[in-house]
Amino acid sequence: MTSAAPGISTSPVEVTNISKHGFWLLLENEELFLPFSEFPWFRDVPVGKILHVELPSSNHLYWPELDVDLAVESIRHPEKFPLVSRVGA
Repeated sequence: MTSAAPGISTSPVEVTNISKHGFWLLLENEELFLPFSEFPWFRDVPVGKILHVELPSSNHLYWPELDVDLAVESIRHPEKFPLVSRVGA
């Protein structure tokens, strides 16, 4: 018996790794890093809540259990989005 070849990902966005410094998202073919220092909303939450991420549109990520919305551009270019959360400050 042979195994079937792996299929394509069924999720357009996936958390691929979490460390003490932040976490990585695979968005289609692009990997993005969200450091907890810049995205403190995720620092002290259970892993399962970070893993539950949705892509309602091509430039919008949503974590429903945390009620966190992020524009993909704010991850790619945080310097263009000067508003920073005061959570944990």
